[in-house]
Amino acid sequence: MSGHSKWANIKHRKSAQDAKKGKVFTRIGKEITIAAKEGGGNPDANFRLRTIIDKAREANMPADNIQRSIKRGTGELPGVSYEEQLYEGYGPESVAVLVACVTDNKNRTVAEVRRVFNNNGGNLAEAGAVSWMFEKKGVIRINAGGLTEDDLLEQLIDFGIDDIDVDDDIATITVNPKQLEQVKKVLADSGHKIESAELEFVAKNSMGLSEDKEKKVFDFLEKLEDLDDVQNVYTNLK
Repeated sequence: MSGHSKWANIKHRKSAQDAKKGKVFTRIGKEITIAAKEGGGNPDANFRLRTIIDKAREANMPADNIQRSIKRGTGELPGVSYEEQLYEGYGPESVAVLVACVTDNKNRTVAEVRRVFNNNGGNLAEAGAVSWMFEKKGVIRINAGGLTEDDLLEQLIDFGIDDIDVDDDIATITVNPKQLEQVKKVLADSGHKIESAELEFVAKNSMGLSEDKEKKVFDFLEKLEDLDDVQNVYTNLK
């Protein structure tokens, strides 16, 4: 059941490093504000907000920061008005790329994203050009603790697990979005350390590249990730 994106695992480790620098708090704060604006500030009634708050806590984001972000979303505190944008394109070696952004200035954001594409052998495309290659999935990452894919599949046999991949002791479990919370709870109750659990765009089919071409694409994806308005970058590269 292997085949999850290597980039997704690299990105996960990079996010852990960014969390130590505090950089990740800004991104999560924007996500919380957007979720609270769309679905209200009660995490018990707003699944998306609850998931992002869990993500914030896993990153050790202070509770005060979380509450301020919620209140900005509900209008209880003044703040910048953010909106979500999803950009699509092809990177080096024709890999398909989705760039999820949260911005207060669409013109600035699209110009920055386009610059990275253009300067690295890619091109920004129209809406719908590559999004059909992806689907929204629940993605849970845990510390595998020496367990194999078969070990984890046996623990989760009652669920319709789409994919399990173990790489460098990080297990990535892909599930139907509606089962994300339930599977996460089962794993946590079984004593597994949850590294992350959220909705992601997962490629329906992945493409592989040689090591030198792969590095070129990873460098491009990291440049996108480093843009201030970019929340997540997804690709169909294995």
